Amino acid sequence: MRHDRTVPPLTPTAAYRAARDQLLAAESSETARAEFRWPDLGDTFNWANDWFDVIAADNDRTALWIVDAAGTEQRLSYAEMAARSDRLAARLHEHGVRKGDHVLVMLGNQLELWETMLAVIKLGAVILPTSTMLDTSDLQDRVDRGAVAHVVTNHGETAKYDGVRGAFSRIVIGGAADGWTEYPSDLGERAPAGESRPVVVTRTSDPCLVYFTSGTTSKPKMVVHTQTSYPVGHLSTMHWLGLRPGDVHLAISSPGWGKHAWSCFFAPWIAEATVFIHNTPRFDPSALLDQMDAAEVSTFCAPPTAWRMMLQSDQGERPRALREIVSAGEPLNPEVIDRVAEAWGLTIRDGYGQTETTAIIGNAPGADVTPGAMGRPLPGVTVTLLDPVTGQPGDEGEVCLDLRERPVNLMAEYLGDPERTAASMRDGFFHTGDIASRDANDELTFIGRTDDVFKSSDYKVSPFEVESVLLQHPAVAESAVVPAPDDARLNIVKAYVTLAAGWEPTAETAKQVLEHARTALPAYARVRRVEFAELPKTISGKIRRVELREREERAAVAGGAGIDGEWRDEQFPELRASRP
Repeated sequence: MRHDRTVPPLTPTAAYRAARDQLLAAESSETARAEFRWPDLGDTFNWANDWFDVIAADNDRTALWIVDAAGTEQRLSYAEMAARSDRLAARLHEHGVRKGDHVLVMLGNQLELWETMLAVIKLGAVILPTSTMLDTSDLQDRVDRGAVAHVVTNHGETAKYDGVRGAFSRIVIGGAADGWTEYPSDLGERAPAGESRPVVVTRTSDPCLVYFTSGTTSKPKMVVHTQTSYPVGHLSTMHWLGLRPGDVHLAISSPGWGKHAWSCFFAPWIAEATVFIHNTPRFDPSALLDQMDAAEVSTFCAPPTAWRMMLQSDQGERPRALREIVSAGEPLNPEVIDRVAEAWGLTIRDGYGQTETTAIIGNAPGADVTPGAMGRPLPGVTVTLLDPVTGQPGDEGEVCLDLRERPVNLMAEYLGDPERTAASMRDGFFHTGDIASRDANDELTFIGRTDDVFKSSDYKVSPFEVESVLLQHPAVAESAVVPAPDDARLNIVKAYVTLAAGWEPTAETAKQVLEHARTALPAYARVRRVEFAELPKTISGKIRRVELREREERAAVAGGAGIDGEWRDEQFPELRASRP
């Protein structure tokens, strides 16, 4: 008699663990890409309940480690974080937080941020992470468009809400404030009899987070992520970061932006690693490196701006336990990669993703890195390059994700904006708005945003490529390249440059930068004008090239006589004599 030996389906936790362990066990990035499959979690999943609490049970390994500028530190184990967030979830529920409610969380890198995020997820409510750098008008916009029901913030931020209209509850950390409920101060104590949080069931498609994009437009998009798109999707980010159980992971990232969830919340705790935070009033490379060495940080992620600042200071010796270093946020110039490799013997691995996704392209651990390249599609991700004009696939075009088999690590929608959602997912693809090229080894190299790339003398100019060349000159700490309208060439290349320490904004410096560009770039891409300035950036640190482009367009309309403070190559006869 034949017995039915059908294997029962894995529980969501077991399926999630199996997918994670498959990535951890992969012998190479090629193996990981070939073998990885997103876990089948069925209909219901809640990352905080079904993953974090499971791995936290009786687990005294450090989950969160925060050190401030004075050396004061907090260390919380996985078990402690689970217990504290349970108690907070119970209190938030008493306060009126319910499944589906939108909770605006406006906190710095502090213990309460991680407690609140875990607690809100456990309740099936939706987190709206928000930067502390926003003002009252920004907050009014988020409250209105984000349908905010509850706000959690620090005492020092409460005045910003005095003029914010809306029927939302207010929870304050750090002292009493009129109209605000105080955040509980006894979460580290044993819960009193009868206090327990409700058991909430969330579907895999239920919303979990709403992230506001970095605001290069007046109305930032609101990106909805589900109980799977970030909590499960960040398996790809864990793989790219190179995280392993027991690692101490440090990421330079501000709360309120998607990258913080990538590297300071989901990915490290998926790997059962420690999230390490160094809190200082301003970025101090020397102090940071001392802390990295003392804490034995093993994996480190920083945006390009931070890497450049580290190179401008005394970078020093490699922290003793450091094994993996990565960069994300904007493309990292080859010059930076080369200089760090020379100093530390480690190669910065660039990676790519958006607020709308997790990491989707990257130089994976152990893979050969081509300086300047983003890398290859990460496990579970298929990337198609589509010509922005014809829509046809090729070896250069817009980075797109095929929706015929919807990627797990892709947002659900833009909240309250069906038109923008439809535009981003038109013709069966999710469109990132970024242009890249692909070589014969399936390696992708960033070219620019669709609205950043421009033509000069009928040639296409990639601002990133020109900026990478400029960074090779010692005077250049950062630069932003934009088109300056020109009657003969359509556009010429203009560079806004932030000078490195010790350099002055003089004619001699301008001549050196222009001469460097003349010798290192093809004629159509050569910098013809340079201006020394601090670069305009979003509050998340991304360069606002759109602001600089508009400035050049206004100058052209005004007659093209030039902008005060800029230097043109025709001002230097020795450059003009050899200029094509």
